[in-house]
Amino acid sequence: MIVKKVDTLSHCGICERTLLLGERTWRYLPFDGDWVDVCALCTDEANEHGWAREGSPTAPVVGDTRRRRRRLPHLGLLDGRRDEPAPATATEPMLRRLTAAEQAMADAAELFDESPFRRTIFGIGRSLGEPRVSLLVLSGTNHEVVITVAWEISWYQYRVGLESSQPIRLVERGYEIDELDPRFKDWNASFDADGRLAPDIPRL
Repeated sequence: MIVKKVDTLSHCGICERTLLLGERTWRYLPFDGDWVDVCALCTDEANEHGWAREGSPTAPVVGDTRRRRRRLPHLGLLDGRRDEPAPATATEPMLRRLTAAEQAMADAAELFDESPFRRTIFGIGRSLGEPRVSLLVLSGTNHEVVITVAWEISWYQYRVGLESSQPIRLVERGYEIDELDPRFKDWNASFDADGRLAPDIPRL
């Protein structure tokens, strides 16, 4: 295992976070790129992708692309398959019918949970504590949602395109909450104990 310390400004090859001076990183080789630095929080994700780690005596293992993922309702329309509805249980509170904006927020949260960014935010939260979270559904026909995750000294902003080939991406980050536009500071979501994003959608 080759471990090095960061001595120049660089970014993690998975979460794209700017690496701190002296922060330990690992070198990985993606299938379709050059060697990249990966921070300690993202090494598991690199291994799952099957990236080759510098100094590793073994060949890279291809990640299991057949792992089942929770399917979103609109994705079933693309491949002609439909999921059977889950049976309701007496112990679960009944949800009212969601508005279009609330459904977009729920779908965006699900996509975020299935992305590498969830692991990044969960790891940062271990050091900085519970973040404030905002989900903003943008107006228009593209069904895009902006997810803002903020602490007192750092914030990250992601754009989720529910109908895009690249459904989620990091678009902005900063250090002061005051830098954020007020419309992104309607803290209407949170992360549960497992690091899953949960919009504050009222139940019946």
